[in-house]
Order: sequence, then C-alpha cells, then structure tokens
Amino acid sequence: MNQEEVIKKVRETKILPLTNDYVFKRIFSKDECNSELKDLLEGILGIKIEKVEVKNPEIPKNILDEKLARLDIKAKINDEITLDIEMQTSDEHDLGNRSLVYLSKLISPQLKPGDRYQKLQKTIVIWILNFNYFKTNTYHNIAHMRFDKVEKEKYIDKGYKEENGLVTENAEIHFIELPKFIEKEPGVESKLSQWLWLLVGEGERIKMAEKVNEEVKKAKTELEVMSMDPKEREIYEEREIARWIYYTGLDDAEERGEKRGEKRGEEIGERRGIEKGKKIGRKDGKNEEKREIAKRLLKMGFEIEKICEITELSEEEITKLSKEEI
Repeated sequence: MNQEEVIKKVRETKILPLTNDYVFKRIFSKDECNSELKDLLEGILGIKIEKVEVKNPEIPKNILDEKLARLDIKAKINDEITLDIEMQTSDEHDLGNRSLVYLSKLISPQLKPGDRYQKLQKTIVIWILNFNYFKTNTYHNIAHMRFDKVEKEKYIDKGYKEENGLVTENAEIHFIELPKFIEKEPGVESKLSQWLWLLVGEGERIKMAEKVNEEVKKAKTELEVMSMDPKEREIYEEREIARWIYYTGLDDAEERGEKRGEKRGEEIGERRGIEKGKKIGRKDGKNEEKREIAKRLLKMGFEIEKICEITELSEEEITKLSKEEI
C-alpha cells in the first residue's frame, strides 16, 4: 500500500478505531469515563475494582506537532496497584525488553531513600497489541517472575507439599494480541471479550456486547461522537499517516540493508561473513532510510529538534537535509 492509498483509507474511516493510541486515550482517560476504564480493567485483570484514578489524563497541547509521541494511560487501582496500559499497533521487535523498562519505571519511584522494600505496591503493565508477537496458544498472556523447573541433581526434600511458584506477586505484565482474539472468535460471555470486540471494531459482536454491558455501550457512543469532531479526526489522521511513514521507512531500511549485507557477505564466502554482512547492511540501510524519513517529516512541517528525536540523526544532518529540500 503506497502513501496515497494509506491517506485515502485513513480519511475514509467513519468510526475512529480504538486501536489508535490517541483515540484509546481520549476515550478511556477522561475523568467522566473512568467507569469505562474500570470495567475494561476488570475484564483484563479479573479482579473487582472499586476505584480507578488516571494519573496522566492530559493530552499534549501541541499534539499535532507530537505525531509520534507515545500516549499511554497510567493509573492507580484501589489505591494499592500501580498500572500502565498502552495500545501498540506496530511491532518494534523489542517488546520483552521494553516491558521490563516500563515496569521498572513504575516501580522505582515508589520508594524513597531509606524506605523498606515491603512498601512496594503491586505493579502491572498491560499491552494491547494489534499484531501477534509471542509463540503461544493464547491471545491473553500473563507474565510473572517465576522460578524455573527444579533440576533433579539440585533437588532437596524439604517437605514442601506445594512449592512457591512466584518470586514476587508485585510484578505482572499482560499481553493481549488482538489478531489471535479475532482468530479465536469467542462470544461475548466474558467482560474481556465484550471490550475486545469493541476494540477490534466487529459490528455484530459489538451490538451483542452492548446489550449485556452498559459500559461498552457508553464507550461506543462516545467513540461515535468523537468520530464526528473535525479536530479529533485531524489529529487521528495526522498520527496515522505520520506513523505509517515512519514504520514503513524502518521496515524498508531493514529489508534493503539485509539484501545489501547478504551480497557483501556472499563475496566473503563464509557463513559468518554473510551474517556479519547482514548486520552491517541493516545498519547502513537504516541510516539511509532515516535520512529519507527526515526529508518526509520536514515536508510535513516537523521541527528540526523533533526530527532529531524521532530519527536519531544529528541537528547538523537535519539542517543540511532541510537546505537540500529548499
């Protein structure tokens, strides 16, 4: 799909998709919408929630200039659980490590110098993915810090009828893969499935979910109202198009880099040389494509400082490219 086709598809969207992170945050982080967020989280976590407090409800005032900024929702549940939920539409191939970083950023601020570790609250990171990532047979993976299986030569009979499986209950990560959910095609009996059908935008299932869940109905109505707002549509369209340009550019760069690297590696004639060539080629290709992305972003009116942040190119390089574009 080329850029013109993407723009046409985005602009023809009647109901804004909840899989867009901006739309997701607008619907679920407003104060008056906490009942919907509460119901969604009850479906994901399988617990009763009395209170949800969104810690970062604000949307950047210059959101049109921050088209690639991440928009997650940080919240406190029942005054005792710290949580971060993020909608992720593109596979950046680093989800495992990123999850650890997100989790650590939520945990570390909880303690001040001298505090005892017992003060740590349960911390949860939730990823809603619009792609399949893990080689697992479920659309809802829940990860904890667990002990490995006991090795026979290290076994000691201490008389424990049931061994502890978890190192700690205070760290938890959820991964919900929407394509697997669609493939499973469940009904609307569970609260989680009711919300996931709304997220994926399946019309008939949404109608069924609305009949049994008033919160889903409220969220759908708000989504329809938001979809008729020209300003909201402008922000959605700008984010989708900018993100498509960015991620398509990175994918093209890696593919071109690997092909170039394979050729260089084959000239060496050794397997190790091919792998090394691929690595070098990916790096060269990404650098080349970053410059192409920078040119596109310059045409879209991005500030040089923001382009440096997105592409990791130097201000000098961006300034040079801007002069080339004039």
